[in-house]
Amino acid sequence: MRDRVTADDLDLAVQLCVATLRQAPPHGWDRPAGSLEWDCWETAEHLSDDLFAYAVQLGPRTPPLDREVPFLFESRRPGGPTNTVFADRTAGPEGLTQVLEASGALLVAMVRTTPPEVRAHHVFGVSDPEGFAAMGAVETLVHTHDLAEGLGLVWTPPAGLCARVLARLFPDAPTDAEPWPALLWVTGRADLPGRARVTKWRWYGEPRD
Repeated sequence: MRDRVTADDLDLAVQLCVATLRQAPPHGWDRPAGSLEWDCWETAEHLSDDLFAYAVQLGPRTPPLDREVPFLFESRRPGGPTNTVFADRTAGPEGLTQVLEASGALLVAMVRTTPPEVRAHHVFGVSDPEGFAAMGAVETLVHTHDLAEGLGLVWTPPAGLCARVLARLFPDAPTDAEPWPALLWVTGRADLPGRARVTKWRWYGEPRD
């Protein structure tokens, strides 16, 4: 039996992310975030938006199963992320990390308070609160990796947390590799010996049990 992903797991991922980003120098947020086409500021906004979007998807008493809750999404520049959430740039990196932490807290609260039988839409499969916790954790773990590469930070999240989200969302993930390298591999961010680099990937949000 697999270990379930919990609101505490998501909260841990967000808090570790925020603590790491607060070590970044005040300059450099305009650098590319790892292999992404976005800069570090845009990537942190995108992560904030992911967490917010997952929280509000669980928000209606009867969540839609065939579409997202219709908040307006827009991009601030051609090729930039399409978000609802944007941070006030005059607040600087500290304000940006507060926006990220607040969005994460919204999803943590929704996962804690939404009955487990509730289902809501996601493009990778109608999911339950545990699934949305796992999705939020994966977004946080891998985008913090992108940000750490761009900002020159060290980022190695807990193996147990990585293992739980892999078991929930990536049923075909390799079991003969350490969880964090495996998570980077399944999301197309790293190589694993003896395996081709992943160029297209998805997770499977449907409830597993």
